[in-house]
Amino acid sequence: MVGIIFAMKEELDALKEIINITKEYQIFDLIFYEGNLNNKKCIMVESGVGKVNASRVTQVLIDNFKVDYVFNIGVAGGVDSSLKVGDIVIGEKLVQHDFNITAFNHERGYVPKVGMYLYSDTYLVKLAKENIEEAKIGVIASGDIFCVDEKMTSKINQKFKALCVEMEGAAIGQTCYLCGVPFLVIRSVSDIPNNDNVITYEEFLLMSSKKVALAMKNLLNNLN
Repeated sequence: MVGIIFAMKEELDALKEIINITKEYQIFDLIFYEGNLNNKKCIMVESGVGKVNASRVTQVLIDNFKVDYVFNIGVAGGVDSSLKVGDIVIGEKLVQHDFNITAFNHERGYVPKVGMYLYSDTYLVKLAKENIEEAKIGVIASGDIFCVDEKMTSKINQKFKALCVEMEGAAIGQTCYLCGVPFLVIRSVSDIPNNDNVITYEEFLLMSSKKVALAMKNLLNNLN
C-alpha cells in the first residue's frame, strides 16, 4: 500500500480525480481515502498546513495502515532562479530551514539524531527521475513560514542549495525516517519570490496541484 499525504484539500482533490476511491476511514479528525490505480492500493490524507500537522498525520498513517512507501505531494514556492511556475521538483534531500540550535555549535538546519539533511529513498528518487519528465532534482526546504521575503528565500537557497520551500515535507520525511518507512517528496512550483507571490500562489494553486497529481500518476504506474 502507498500512503500519500497532502497539506491542503486542493492538492488532495487533484489526485482524487484520477484515483478511484473505494473506502473512507476517519481517525480522530482525519479522513483517509483508500483507492486504486492500476491495481496499486493507495491511502490518501490531508494533513493540514505546517510541520506539526504533517508529522502528526504521518505517524497516524504509519500506525494504522501497512504502507510500504509514503509520498508527500503538493505545491511549493520556488527559491532557485532556474525554476518557473509549474516546474516539478523531486526532493532528493530535505531540510528544516527554520530549525536552529546554532547556540550549541550545530549548523542551522541540523536536527539531533537526524542530521541536517533527510535523504529520500534511492529507489523512489530513481523511479521519479525516470517517470517525471523535465523534473528538477535537489533539496526541498521546509519551515513553518510562508516565505514572501526575497532576502529570506535567497538565504535559504544559498545556505541549503534549496530549489523550493514549503511547510511539511521535511517533517514527513523525519517521521518516516524514524519509523523506517521509505519516503519521497514531490512538489510543483506555484509561486516564486517577488512582491506578488501570494497572488501568484492563489492563481496557480489548482494548476500546480493538477500537474503534480499527474506526475504522481505516472510514478504509480511504474511502482513495483
